[in-house]
Amino acid sequence: MKLNGIHHITAITADAQRNIDFYAGVLGLRLVKKSVNQDEPSVYHLFYADEQGSPGADMTFFEFPYAAPGRPGAGMIHRITWRVASTDAFGFWERRLAEAGVQAEATDEYLRFSDPEGLAHEFVVADVPDQPLIADHPEVPREFAIQGFHGVRAYAFDPERSKRFFEETLGFEPNGDGWEVRGATRGGLYAYDEAPAERGLQGAGTVHHVAWYSETEDHEPWRERIAAAGARPTPVIDRFWFRSVYFREPNGILFELATPDPGFAVDEDPEHLGEKLILPPFLEDKREQIEAILKPVRNPRQSARA
Repeated sequence: MKLNGIHHITAITADAQRNIDFYAGVLGLRLVKKSVNQDEPSVYHLFYADEQGSPGADMTFFEFPYAAPGRPGAGMIHRITWRVASTDAFGFWERRLAEAGVQAEATDEYLRFSDPEGLAHEFVVADVPDQPLIADHPEVPREFAIQGFHGVRAYAFDPERSKRFFEETLGFEPNGDGWEVRGATRGGLYAYDEAPAERGLQGAGTVHHVAWYSETEDHEPWRERIAAAGARPTPVIDRFWFRSVYFREPNGILFELATPDPGFAVDEDPEHLGEKLILPPFLEDKREQIEAILKPVRNPRQSARA
């Protein structure tokens, strides 16, 4: 069994509309699902990805209105790395981000910036065979578009504590200063940096968890393997668009294993993903109460098409 790199990354925002404006507007990702947190359905769960809503390009956010700004610390992911096709894209993104009031740091190797709530991102050029996962946006040429996740970096006090679990249980392979997670179709990187002395705070602009792409038929075997290693995984949870298993790796970062099936088109026309509030079936009878709580949001992609 092999994990196919990153499936999705979930973070926290305090402002759904500002979040949509940045990720679907400025970064040009497609809002592929507008739903709610299934464990707390009074708040939005927003999903951004490529045009098809593919695993490997799916950045998601829980909106907790008026949440205090967070601060990454030990046991938390502090930077998300994305792929672009060439270093020519760095100049395009530096200019586009500046127009949106976001400062970026560009070198020959990377472009780094933070979203309006402080979540750190990095663009790199990666020599990998993976299919580019691109969203169509009228203001972002395809040759400069984001191509999916490349990896994440986390803070840890004791990286050696996780090494055996990663390599013997999850099949991570040493790569540079971290590990590569590569399956039959995709791969990604996971690495640590020394944790700051200041304690981390979960809040707006921080990552909640990273999900690794598990083939559907491997999901239960992975769960059994993780349990045998003492990581105490949850049961398989049906999230309707995928199946999930959650556990914490030895340095405390929350991991999820997620399947590619059935996908975001199971309950929406692929041409109209993310345009309406979609609820999983078990919440549909609460739609009226949920819609009364949620503040309406505008999708810039729909507005541009109207």
